[in-house]
Amino acid sequence: MQTKSFNYNLPKNLIAQTPASPRDASRLLIYNRGEDKIMHDKFYNLIRYLQPEDILVFNDTKVFPARLILQKPAFRQVQGVYGGGRVEVFLLQNLSRGKWECLIGGKVETGLDLFAGNKNICKIIGKSKNENWIVQFSLNKKDFDIFLNKYGQTPIPPYIKTKDSKLIRQKYQTVYAHKKGSVAAPTAGLHFTKQLLKELNKFGVQLEFVTLHVGLGTFQPVKTEKIEEHKLHSEYAILNKSVCQRLNQAKQQKRRIIAVGTTSARVLEAASGLDGKLKPLSNWINLFIYPGYKFRFINGLLTNFHLPKSSLLMLVAGLIGRKKILQIYQTAIEKKYRFYSFGDAMLIV
Repeated sequence: MQTKSFNYNLPKNLIAQTPASPRDASRLLIYNRGEDKIMHDKFYNLIRYLQPEDILVFNDTKVFPARLILQKPAFRQVQGVYGGGRVEVFLLQNLSRGKWECLIGGKVETGLDLFAGNKNICKIIGKSKNENWIVQFSLNKKDFDIFLNKYGQTPIPPYIKTKDSKLIRQKYQTVYAHKKGSVAAPTAGLHFTKQLLKELNKFGVQLEFVTLHVGLGTFQPVKTEKIEEHKLHSEYAILNKSVCQRLNQAKQQKRRIIAVGTTSARVLEAASGLDGKLKPLSNWINLFIYPGYKFRFINGLLTNFHLPKSSLLMLVAGLIGRKKILQIYQTAIEKKYRFYSFGDAMLIV
């Protein structure tokens, strides 16, 4: 299957730069597969398109300020003291106590100390199997969290141009974020308010939570000519035993399981066996879903509008077909929906 067949043209003015305010004031495109029908509404009316006893499965990961600007050590020459150059450190994965796999922009080498202010904060200790740098921080967990909050910046997708770091910290996070570990938000969840969650629960919709720590690879397009040759990046997923039991029971009762976001969908599908039953999960996953994949567990999906030729778009196409998703996207463009992370949402049931 050709990667270029998942391309589409999007006017730049439809790339959302700021989120809707309030969050649930965003627009909602609804696609009913049984009736092959497209409808349009506001996100705060989501309940209209759900049934009592439906299950919504959320990703409760929490974005952390993973981008750091640090300094190399100063060095002394006969002419005087020179300040060390700045380097950008992007935290990718916590390997163990204080040890992180990172991307580092700038010329560095193993053994180099890096500083924040005048304090020696970490040392570069080598390369990972992925050829990324590994650094060892000299802080305990509490001090490391304080350090990140002071010096760290929340990474944002390259298509969002805002310089308002306060806006990003406040809005690029779901209201139910709980487990710190993502460098990018599970954006389908950004539309929910605490009030809407209460209304859903009161209506009879069951709310369940899994975890997938979203990695930097979520921003990367599929670059291979054929999508079957693309290897999806690995991300850490957690699905605990009690959630498994409740979801398996709901599945047996033929209740609809609707994943909130492609990340939640991948956790559920990766944890599902050939018999369609979930098993607890606490591991790295890299399940690549595209047309031809047979979904084992989810019945529906709530998601945003994704980038051309992205693995996220291919996952949605795996659920409803490539031609249908591109047709829906064209309708959304004509109706001037807002696209990508801060954009509008789509419900597939």
